[in-house]
Amino acid sequence: MNLSRFPLLVFVGLVVILAIGLTLDPKQIPSPLIDKPAPELQLPYLDDPQMTFDTRKMNGQVWILNVWASWCNSCRAEHNQIRRHLTGEQAVVLVGMNYKDKAAAAEAWLGKHGNPYDYTLRDGQGQAGLEWGVYAVPETFVIDQQGIIRYKHIGPLQEEDIRKTMLPLLRRLQGESV
Repeated sequence: MNLSRFPLLVFVGLVVILAIGLTLDPKQIPSPLIDKPAPELQLPYLDDPQMTFDTRKMNGQVWILNVWASWCNSCRAEHNQIRRHLTGEQAVVLVGMNYKDKAAAAEAWLGKHGNPYDYTLRDGQGQAGLEWGVYAVPETFVIDQQGIIRYKHIGPLQEEDIRKTMLPLLRRLQGESV
């Protein structure tokens, strides 16, 4: 093989790999946790760090875990969608997990934008996020009555994501209208 062509072949190979990567949807990263038991969470509440939330409390309930942070720009747009479309849904518990954030900043952010969560937890070091396979915020998980993760959404939830994917899934999991 002529070594003078080697840089050209490497360049063409890299272009092909990058071109394939551009066609992939970053929200479609497969999660190894789908259809597996949700990792246990034992985290302090954001507003009362002396109290601890435990996922065993959610047994028998359909619930949503939304991972967010005050420093996350995408979380603000998603927050509005959650407040509009998921707050107050019957039989769906909405748990917010504040990720790698300062408690005071997170509390101020919720004070300014509203708190749609039934429970707001603090994962200051990000350890629980690692156990849940969080890549970045925001991320949202739907967990069924048996504690099995049925859906993971990476990135900010849009109205279409909620209407076309989450609400039908929640209805199916609950066996009744949401």
